[in-house]
Amino acid sequence: MHLLQQRENMPFFFFKKLHVSKKSSNFAADYKSSPVMKNILHSLVLFCMIVAFAACDGVNKPSSDNSSRIENNIISVQRIWAEGYCAFTSLVRYNGRYYCSFREASAHLFDADGKAEGKARLLVSDNGTDWRSLALFAKEGMDLRDPKLSVMPDGRLMMLMGGSVYEERKLKNMFPQVTFSSDGEHFTDLQPVVIDSALCRDMEWIWRVTWFGGTGYGVSYGSAFALVKTTDGVHYELVTPLDVTERPNETSVQFLSDSTMLLMVRREGGDKRGWWGTARPPYTQWQWQEMDIPLGGPDFMILGDTLCIAGSRSLYATEKTMMFKGGLDGHLEEVCMLPSGGDDNSYTGMLVNGDELWVSYYSRHESPMAAIYLARMPLKWFTSPLTSKYHYKYW
Repeated sequence: MHLLQQRENMPFFFFKKLHVSKKSSNFAADYKSSPVMKNILHSLVLFCMIVAFAACDGVNKPSSDNSSRIENNIISVQRIWAEGYCAFTSLVRYNGRYYCSFREASAHLFDADGKAEGKARLLVSDNGTDWRSLALFAKEGMDLRDPKLSVMPDGRLMMLMGGSVYEERKLKNMFPQVTFSSDGEHFTDLQPVVIDSALCRDMEWIWRVTWFGGTGYGVSYGSAFALVKTTDGVHYELVTPLDVTERPNETSVQFLSDSTMLLMVRREGGDKRGWWGTARPPYTQWQWQEMDIPLGGPDFMILGDTLCIAGSRSLYATEKTMMFKGGLDGHLEEVCMLPSGGDDNSYTGMLVNGDELWVSYYSRHESPMAAIYLARMPLKWFTSPLTSKYHYKYW
């Protein structure tokens, strides 16, 4: 099992070792009567505390040199933002810098006054360690959710997000919003996307867009559940309705080099297990496979046309953010569990950086207010052959 650096574990380990070293009541008598024994024990405790907290500090401030993490099979986790209630991440590399987007509000949905008016925060970093806020997007009377980043074929950075309108705690409409940047510093004003009238203009949410061959593809859900496409990020044309049952919603899109499209679909009804879809151009005839697991905020990438790396919320014994690997048939097995909890977490963003996989996600395991985290782990964990040794080991 992989070594996971976590702040709460190290001090417990050292004090546990110290506790079991007390062999008998003679030790206690010697301790009380001998100043030398007192000094030795106090020095040992101090030494252990220094080593333990030094190790903990390394979790929050990961070294820019990843060689030690790779060699020692260590996950490094850094909290990169913790203002407000932060959730639903996306992660991308653009023009040599790293960008992380997410929703920022005072609660997961409604604030103390019963309003849902989330904003979209965008962070930027030159090295992946030191992050700063680049932009904060807001629209009066609208809850901006799940801002997803992508790089367009023309070189612009695009951020697409849901725009939900609530009245008296009831969802009345959804108008997806989009913004663009040509330099990664300055962004256009938010504007609503235009969805094919053959689908529906209102009550729709295009959760994520993936670009392939000059065209962006995404799945819209709300009043319908359908595959849509765009060439400019603003106007979306219906490709085909998707026949997925039991309240499908959040869907991630990826492609193989031969133009095969893959879909990973979250479902809220029935057994809640995800569905895995495959189709060839023009993407109107779909083959579906029920997955082994329920999904929450699913994201995935394909490496080498053979390997699937995925991130999702585990919905079994406890809600944790989990990383998976698998083939192209929708079957996944766990690789590691990220430090997470609080019954609200996941929604990963992912990118490969050299020999590492970087994963953004949110969690409230350290505070009632959810924060944004960046985890770095060896990519080799995911490229090794599939095994059933640790299959479902956390559930």
